[in-house]
Amino acid sequence: MPFLSSIRLDDAPEDGFPFSVPAIRALREGLPLHPKVTFLVGENGTGKSTLLEAFADKWGFDLQSGNRSQSLMTRDYMTELAPYLRIARAAPGKPLDGFFLRAESFYNFATALDELENDPWTRNGYFSYGGKSLHAQSHGESFFSVFLQRFGEQGFYILDEPEAALSPARQLSFLVRLHDLVNAHCQFVIATHAPIIMGYPDAWIYQLTESGIERVEYDATEHVSLTRRFLNHRERMLNQLLSEE
Repeated sequence: MPFLSSIRLDDAPEDGFPFSVPAIRALREGLPLHPKVTFLVGENGTGKSTLLEAFADKWGFDLQSGNRSQSLMTRDYMTELAPYLRIARAAPGKPLDGFFLRAESFYNFATALDELENDPWTRNGYFSYGGKSLHAQSHGESFFSVFLQRFGEQGFYILDEPEAALSPARQLSFLVRLHDLVNAHCQFVIATHAPIIMGYPDAWIYQLTESGIERVEYDATEHVSLTRRFLNHRERMLNQLLSEE
């Protein structure tokens, strides 16, 4: 069951960052969301993380990583973009769970969790994260532990570059867990550069470019075509890249 059907930019300024970014401007036309998994892909600087951060801010998630820990009636927005986003719900029901997981600030999130565990009033902070400090695990193990232990059924989840801490084998495990959660009526919006992760079959892929946003098929993404070209013609491409002028 989908929870959100689309996001749209409304009444936003015309100039200045982030409103001048082509992909952000394109949101004025609205961006439909897949009822299960929506991927955002594209080169660095095209607006993926900016959009996800604002989306998470609008939904009330902690921007360091985390859940909806503050009242939407009293909180102040942390991003310039969030106040101008409009979210259309797909159904009257609300998700039972939710989380914003971002690779960039995961260390800060793990540190905050340790502080909760060390406070006698908030002890048991590790309960939903495998029962131990995320800092006591490798980066990849701790990142995957959150996805495995913390995410539950009927949830809405936003993930920013989850592949950053995951080996290719772990990315395959990620797909299995993703599929389990989708079957448990969860909805995801994920920004990624990883061809393995964006290969999940029941999803829409939006490619953010200097021209805006377009929905594309898996094989048409720049990430997949470039990776395939490198694997099929590795020696030739390396010779071209590394040859002396």
